[in-house]
Amino acid sequence: MFDTLPGFREFPPDACAQRNHLFRVFRTVARAFDFQEYDVPVLEPLDLYLEKSGEEIANQLFHFEDKGGRKVALRPELTPTLARMIAARANSLPKPVKWFNIGEHFRYERPQKGRGRSFYQFNADLIGEPGIDADAELIALLCSIFESFGLGSKDVVVRLSDRVTWVLLLDQLGISEDNRPATLDAIDKSERRKPEQTIESLESANPSRGKELFEKIQQIKGLSNLDDIVNRLEGCGKEGQARAQQWRQLMARISAHGYDPMIQVDLSIVRGLAYYTGFVYEAFEASGQGRALAGGGRYDHLIQKLSGNCDLPAAGFAIGDMTLSDCLEANGLLPKYIISPDLFLLFAETERDLGLRLSNRLRKAGHSTSYSLKTAGFGKQFKDAGKSGARYAIILGEDEVERSEVKVKDLRSGLEENCKITELVDKIEYWDGEGGISE
Repeated sequence: MFDTLPGFREFPPDACAQRNHLFRVFRTVARAFDFQEYDVPVLEPLDLYLEKSGEEIANQLFHFEDKGGRKVALRPELTPTLARMIAARANSLPKPVKWFNIGEHFRYERPQKGRGRSFYQFNADLIGEPGIDADAELIALLCSIFESFGLGSKDVVVRLSDRVTWVLLLDQLGISEDNRPATLDAIDKSERRKPEQTIESLESANPSRGKELFEKIQQIKGLSNLDDIVNRLEGCGKEGQARAQQWRQLMARISAHGYDPMIQVDLSIVRGLAYYTGFVYEAFEASGQGRALAGGGRYDHLIQKLSGNCDLPAAGFAIGDMTLSDCLEANGLLPKYIISPDLFLLFAETERDLGLRLSNRLRKAGHSTSYSLKTAGFGKQFKDAGKSGARYAIILGEDEVERSEVKVKDLRSGLEENCKITELVDKIEYWDGEGGISE
């Protein structure tokens, strides 16, 4: 007996219906924001990910050599592929590019709650627009998705930070450009570590300054509202004053979109990936429990880094299906789908061909239609109809066939009505509109 591989999931019909519910909401909201769907290969050259993240990323990937001798990997994320696609079409694409994707991704890491080796992500990216309105549009899209699932500001918080602000404040603390990446990495991991571990990392990045920097960085992380951040930035010269103005503009745009109640200014969010260049954010349950539901930000120079010839401003975010499903289930917002046909046909074996022709007509009219595949009497077929969950039973008995009619039974109310076979499709649509067969 073979078991499912660790970290991979199966989706029987009920679980698949719930997963597809997430996908439907993603698509509906994305289209409302005029984002267009695209798709890409699940298998990519390994070097595509090594170029972006370095050799160490290989340990987190499913990678191998294919039969053509090429080193390939199952995609762990979408951004490198998107960057390649955009770079190849940069001259012909109208700007800004507003694209989204729903796809499966793979990471070879320890499976745990909210994280598997195979997972689905919704990715939305806005490329070719450097202004604050692009960041606001993406944050509004993210908040609108949560809202469409029934999650409000009491359920979800989007923690907003900024890599530019951190760079300016670290410069103010005397941290060199060479030491900045390791320092930002220590800050990013500080929420998940003990203080002494963070001090050790800061000390490694900035010898003899670990404890001092830890205390000053804790003060910066404590800037929890817009006014505090603006006041601190205005002490960083012209660049700081310009960034303070962009903070004000972004928060004003988010407010105009109507989603400021869901936003929390929080400089403890840094985002570990080094390619982020501006505003960054992560979404969490307001209770503080669980992993991040979503994360993203601005990555202005990544397309040029991966393509070598195309520098376009870019921003985007991703939502993982596993943490989102856990959150929706905990809040009673994950619907239980009843998977059943609309109609169930019952007929004697002598009328099977007529029944099949009728089922074909009903299916072409858009009605999910089923019937007993094995020869059975009407009693057994009625039991099958009841188990199927169908709304209506369509009965082709000898008397009905002689009159070119069918008997239709509403399996909810138990009421019945006869109608001509040629009028059945119209009758069903009428009954559906009226809430079933009436007396």
